[in-house]
Amino acid sequence: MRFFVPTRVRPVLLAGCATAILGLAATPAAAQVKAPPPERPVCPPESATIAPPPPAGANLPQVEPIVCQDEVQREVPPLGADDPALNGPLESVAEFEARLRAQEAAGVGVAPSADPELAQPLPPLGQFDVREVELAQPDTAEATPELRYSTRIDGLTDADGATDADMLGEFKALSALDDGKGKAANEAMLSARLTEDSKLVQRILQAEGWYDVTVQTRIERAPEAAADQPVTVVLQVSPGERYKLASIKVEADPVVPADLITKNLALQAGEPIVAQRIQGAEANLAIKLPQEGYPFAVVGQRDVLLDPETHLGDYTLPLTLGPRARFGGFRTTGDLAFGASHVKTLSRFKAGELYDSRDVDDLRAALVATGLFSTVAVEPERTGQVNPDGTETVTMLVTQDAGPPRTLAASAGYGTGQGFRVEGSWTHRNLFPPEGALIATAVAGTQELGASALFRRSNWRKRDRTLQFGIEALRSDYDAFNATTGRLFARLSYDSTPIWRKTLTWGLGAEILGTIEKDYNFALGRRDDRKFLIGALTGQVGFDRTDSLLDPTRGFRAQVLVQPEGAINDGFRPYLRSQLDGSAYYPVGDNLVIAGRARAGTTLGIDRFQLAPSRRFYGGGGGSVRGFAYQALGPKDPLGRPLGGLSLTEAAAEVRYRFGDFGVVGFVDMGQVYEKRVPSFRDLRTGVGLGGRYYTSFGPMRVDVATPIGRRKGESRLNVYISIGQAF
Repeated sequence: MRFFVPTRVRPVLLAGCATAILGLAATPAAAQVKAPPPERPVCPPESATIAPPPPAGANLPQVEPIVCQDEVQREVPPLGADDPALNGPLESVAEFEARLRAQEAAGVGVAPSADPELAQPLPPLGQFDVREVELAQPDTAEATPELRYSTRIDGLTDADGATDADMLGEFKALSALDDGKGKAANEAMLSARLTEDSKLVQRILQAEGWYDVTVQTRIERAPEAAADQPVTVVLQVSPGERYKLASIKVEADPVVPADLITKNLALQAGEPIVAQRIQGAEANLAIKLPQEGYPFAVVGQRDVLLDPETHLGDYTLPLTLGPRARFGGFRTTGDLAFGASHVKTLSRFKAGELYDSRDVDDLRAALVATGLFSTVAVEPERTGQVNPDGTETVTMLVTQDAGPPRTLAASAGYGTGQGFRVEGSWTHRNLFPPEGALIATAVAGTQELGASALFRRSNWRKRDRTLQFGIEALRSDYDAFNATTGRLFARLSYDSTPIWRKTLTWGLGAEILGTIEKDYNFALGRRDDRKFLIGALTGQVGFDRTDSLLDPTRGFRAQVLVQPEGAINDGFRPYLRSQLDGSAYYPVGDNLVIAGRARAGTTLGIDRFQLAPSRRFYGGGGGSVRGFAYQALGPKDPLGRPLGGLSLTEAAAEVRYRFGDFGVVGFVDMGQVYEKRVPSFRDLRTGVGLGGRYYTSFGPMRVDVATPIGRRKGESRLNVYISIGQAF
């Protein structure tokens, strides 16, 4: 609170004072009592010296002096009359100090101290009596009981008179009363929450067009209720009449096509003024304009003029369009990972096409997917070059900030019959710009030991096309075969990535491998080392209509692999390996997915013994038929080791249930490997089991436990598989 002191008296106050004085002066004579004046001597003219002379030139009336000089001298005694020392000279400081010392020595004339204790020395700190301050504790026995309450909202209804569920839900999500869970420390706290929620109801209704809303609040108590009984908090809502749009006006230059703005600003006269709908319409316009050739369009601040008499509002939106534009060239700046020519390779648009912000977003995503940037931005830049149709050519400015190009990665897995497997890799993603990566990999496990080096050129001459060359050395020690293999390979492919799932993918490859492998020789009745030199081509086509590459929940996918090969170490014996894979996914509700897969493979033009053991088909394991050891299905030699086959059949079904970041899976797998070239679908083996999933940003981690149906001699009762990603 502020207080103001006036520096001058207002005239009205002076007039009041004057009126009061005049009133007193105008009192009737009968009411006045006259008293005799006091006796006072008459001052002679020469004694009237106390009154000051009037200013020069002043024409003032003569005023009789109040006190004359003779009266002052008669009534006031002269100074020094009783104490002659007052008229004497003052002693010096030295004389004063000498007199005090003399008085102290004689013990006289010194005023005693008002408190003798002040002259005593202070006691030591250790002698002080220090006690801890004890704060008063609240009396829990007499504590005020907690106030319980319930909340009721009256008048929050829709057009049909029923309670508006949407607004009620929005209120509960933000309500202070609802957050209190029906409990308050006291009535002051409850009143504060009630006041806050009344403002909340007003904001919610005003956002829906009820700008004249009023909210009255009260706390209801049952008659003769005890102090600890619940109370009812009531918000009585009076929405008033809902405001509607009377007119819609967009202040902008003409556009091409002419209905571009009206078509994308989805507002109509006569509809209620709903804040969310208006904001959504403006956001849609801000998105559509850059998609239709206006990269510099700016949506201004709206103005809605409300009329409380008619309950209508006039909506006005200023819009700055800028020039209609077409794509031109590219320009790069910053810490570059590669130049403008490779940026052009990554783009899906050509110079001269009408500007479309979706193409710009796609280019930005492609740049991010290279993994070569800490930050990267793509934006249009005006050139001032006007085309014959009135559009302006814009340059795409790519601002780069190259990130660390090197990466270390590792993965691990376990499978019954396959054992542990750990793989580590070192990658330089841009050793040979643009996007020329060198990848060194090492594998160590129970049954594998090897290393490889791979050169990979991503986006080679075209977006999403990959060229690879590599060399590999691997030592394998499986129940089915032992092999020491060296391989040279090359591959050109168009593959899906976690960012872009492509409907159609393909791959072409070639390889030459030399291998020394142990195989059972039925003629000699023993396992012998055999040498193979193989040349192979690879052709692969995939079709994918699923919703995710790593964790699909709907759709289907299929893949065909064809490998013409030939043994070239002793003449040339060509043969053909082929395999068909398919899977489908069907969601049941939000958390349940039914998935299934099938696989069939065959080898034509060669007998099993002539085919290298590492090139045969095998079944069993985490990626094949769970419930069986790795490569355990199919024909076996007299020593009980798998021989592999020329054909293969597999099928699987899963029921996947997810709750949050976790999931459980029930599955049935079946399959068999056959010695003949064409699978016969006889003697199919089946495994069943349960699995757990932990979902991460890079895919689910899985643990599956399975058992074979109709378990045979030598087969494990339980088989465990640990890996990353779904089984299929």
